[in-house]
Amino acid sequence: MLRIVPLPGKRPRRPPDQRGAGRLLRGTAVAVAIAAAYGAGAVTGSGPRQPTAAADGSVLGEAAAQIGRRAAEPVPRGDLDRAAIEGMLGVLDDEWARYYPAHEYDDVAGRLNGDYGGVGLWLGTSGDDGGPVLVASVQPGTAAARAGVRAGDVITGVGGSSVAGWDVERVAEALRGRPEDAVELTVERGRRTVRFHLVRTQVSEGDVTVTDLPEDARLVRVGAFTRGSGQRVRAAVAGEPPRGRPEGGVVLDLRGNPGGLLEEAVETASAFLRSGPVVTYRPRGRRARDLAVTTPGDAKTPLVVLVDAGTASAAEVVAGSLRDRDRAVIIGSRTYGKASVQEAVTLADGSVLELTVGRYRTPGGRNLDGVGIEPDIAVSADRPPPVAERRARAVLRGLRAAQPDE
Repeated sequence: MLRIVPLPGKRPRRPPDQRGAGRLLRGTAVAVAIAAAYGAGAVTGSGPRQPTAAADGSVLGEAAAQIGRRAAEPVPRGDLDRAAIEGMLGVLDDEWARYYPAHEYDDVAGRLNGDYGGVGLWLGTSGDDGGPVLVASVQPGTAAARAGVRAGDVITGVGGSSVAGWDVERVAEALRGRPEDAVELTVERGRRTVRFHLVRTQVSEGDVTVTDLPEDARLVRVGAFTRGSGQRVRAAVAGEPPRGRPEGGVVLDLRGNPGGLLEEAVETASAFLRSGPVVTYRPRGRRARDLAVTTPGDAKTPLVVLVDAGTASAAEVVAGSLRDRDRAVIIGSRTYGKASVQEAVTLADGSVLELTVGRYRTPGGRNLDGVGIEPDIAVSADRPPPVAERRARAVLRGLRAAQPDE
C-alpha cells in the first residue's frame, strides 16, 4: 500500500536550512557525552570487559542485553527497541519516516480506510504562506453545523491546547478521533472568542461530499484520499442516479487536503481524463513508471480545481495532473509542495516502519517538492473561503460559454 502523506498527523515542516539539524545535534550530544564520561572518570576502573555475543549475534541485541543485566535503572526491552529504531530513522534524511507500534498503526490503517470519527469541518489557511487555520466550510447535518460553527471562524484551540503554529494537517488530526468521543473547539469570530463542545460522529461517506450548485454545476469536496474516495468522485462526475451528470461543470475542492493513498489520487484524476499518464512514479533503485488513467473518465465537462497551502501530496498529484493535461483551471493559493511516496513495512512483532520509497513527478515532468503548484488564478488565502468558490463558479460559467455548440 503506497501513500504519499502521513495522514493521521504529519510532522511540522522545518525550514530547509534546519533540516538535519536535529540529527546533527543528537550526534554531537552523544559524542560529547561519551567524551565527558571518560574525562570525568564516570566509568568503572576495571577496564573494558571482553566482548560477549548476543543471542541474535547483533551489536544492538548485545547492547540491549547488557543494559538489561547491568544498568542501575533497567529499561524494558520494548522501550529499548523503540528507541533504537527511532534512532535509526533519525539517521535518514527522511522527514516523513515514522515508526508505529502495532496498536498505533491499527488506528492509522483505520483512518486510511475512512474508518474514523469527525466533527464535519473543512479546513483552510488564512495566508498564502500558511497562516492561521480557519474553517473553510461546515458540512450540513454534522456536529459542527448543529453547534453553530461558521465558515471563516479562525481556529485557536483544540482539546484545550493552543494551535498556534500548527498547520492544517495537525489541526485536522486533533479534530479526528473515535466516534462518540468529545472534543473542545475554540475559535475567534471577529473580536469574540467562541468555544464549542463537539461530539465526533462516524464518517459515513468517507472524505468526499457533493453539493449541487446553481446552473447545473456541482461542488465535490475531497478532504483526504482514503479508501474508496476515487470511486465516489467518479460517481459524482458520471452522474449516477439520482443526481445526473453536472453538465454545467464541476468544482473539485482540494483545499486543506493532506493527501492519502496514491491509488485513490490516480483514480480521482482518472475520473476527469480519457487516457494517458496521471503521474510518473520512481521507486528507489528502479526505473520510473507512468501511472496512467485507470478507466476512461469525463474529459469534457468544465472543471475548476480549488487549492491552497493545505493541499499536499496525493492532492497535488491530482491537481498537477489535471493542470499538466490542460484539463482544469486551478484557482486559489500555492500548494504545499510534497513529492515523495511512503510505504508501510510490517515488522515481525506487528509494528510498522513507514519509509519514503520513491518520488513522483507530474505528467509534464515537474518536481513539486518544496515548490508546490502555482494556481492559474490566484485568490489570496487571506480572503474568506467563499470568495474562491464564487470565483470558481464564475470561471465555470465562462468555460461553459466557450464550449462549442453540440
